[in-house]
Amino acid sequence: MNYSKRLKKITEKGGTVKMLWSKAFCHYTVLLLSLWFCVEAVPIAVDKTKVETPEEKLEAPQSVDTGLHYDRYLREVIDFLEKDEHFREKLHNTDMEDIKQGKLAKELDFVGHHVRTKLDELKRQEVNRLRTLIKAKQDAEGGHEMNHKAMLKQFEYMNHMNPHTFEVEDLDKLIQSATNDLENFDQKRHEEFKRYEMMKEHERKEHLKNLDEEHRKDEEQHYEELRKKHADHPKINHPGSQDQLKEVWKESDGLDPNDFDPKTFFKLHDTNGDGYIDEQELEALFTKELEKMYRPNLDEDDMTEMEEERLRMREHVMNEVDTNKDRLVSLEEFLMSTNKKEFLEPDSWETLEQAPAYTDEEMKLFEEQLAQEESNLNQKNSDLQKQKEELERQQEKLNAQKAELQQAVEHMQIIKSEKANEVKDGGATVAVPPGGQALPVLPGDILPLPPGHQQHLPARS
Repeated sequence: MNYSKRLKKITEKGGTVKMLWSKAFCHYTVLLLSLWFCVEAVPIAVDKTKVETPEEKLEAPQSVDTGLHYDRYLREVIDFLEKDEHFREKLHNTDMEDIKQGKLAKELDFVGHHVRTKLDELKRQEVNRLRTLIKAKQDAEGGHEMNHKAMLKQFEYMNHMNPHTFEVEDLDKLIQSATNDLENFDQKRHEEFKRYEMMKEHERKEHLKNLDEEHRKDEEQHYEELRKKHADHPKINHPGSQDQLKEVWKESDGLDPNDFDPKTFFKLHDTNGDGYIDEQELEALFTKELEKMYRPNLDEDDMTEMEEERLRMREHVMNEVDTNKDRLVSLEEFLMSTNKKEFLEPDSWETLEQAPAYTDEEMKLFEEQLAQEESNLNQKNSDLQKQKEELERQQEKLNAQKAELQQAVEHMQIIKSEKANEVKDGGATVAVPPGGQALPVLPGDILPLPPGHQQHLPARS
């Protein structure tokens, strides 16, 4: 088994080829392509007996996003490790099981100093990036206490206890995390699609509830008509079967189906010429089948469902043909599959409308969860409304207290002003109202008695 060849990662776009990685990230680099758009094979009219492998042209790689939140960090680590001659040599002499067991990671101790220094820098940058994201999330949540378990999960691909240097444990964690995350990618896509389908059905039912009887019947009739239109399509060939490949041979390659040759077919659709049909090259073979069922801009055809159908077809063929489970189809594996009964006399293919993404029980549970989520949101909204009303009441009290305090201050200012305007004349003090003018004290005027003085009146005769 040619591991060096098999563990190369080829990223391509329109003929651009660049090896990103080799054995250490076999799973990473193969699954990396699953996030790219599918490249459809271009129709070719050639002598099928003289197909030659196209010459590779190494150019600058195109940016490919794995969908992992640490994608950039992973890519930069790969690029710098490839620059070390010792490490690159060990890659070609280490099998996948040893890599998974962490033996390759131990070779990090022998890479050049300049590479280690750069890896240290990359790790520090990544730690700072995560800290910034976590801080931003805390601020967005209003300073509420974070889920520490979820927070630590963000650091699973590195040793976060040592934020300064890139060590053997960091490489081992990075390999394990990338492999596991990307291998689970298809399963996550299936789960997301199932939720998408259930939500679509739930929303349809909710829409019907808001209609009167007459409009509800019209809507249900329209829905059934769309379903029938979607199901009314030409026969779908079993993915990977002789009939399906012959149709590609005729429609895409422009060749006579009677002259179908598996080896030539393989070379035609190994578009990057690396000796293997990868997942994207395989998915491109299903385009003609998918076009029978799905057409853009038609109400009855859902493009999200089309991509799920493409994924189902690819998984099915890989399970049948990829005997060593490396997510690549070699020429030997392909030729062996063409001798099987499943290739020559396949069963009919069950499409999505024949094999629904969810069961009635799953739909019931999903709706219960939605109802619970809605109830929780309503309760939270009610609690927030009560808090708002309580805050408004407290604000009203504060405003009333503020008004009383303001009045008291104004009253004190008036008293102070009155005292400041008192006028003294001839030993007698006459209070002058604010803004008034003091009058002179004339003979015969009755002056106010001083405090504590008692007036004695003459006795009556």
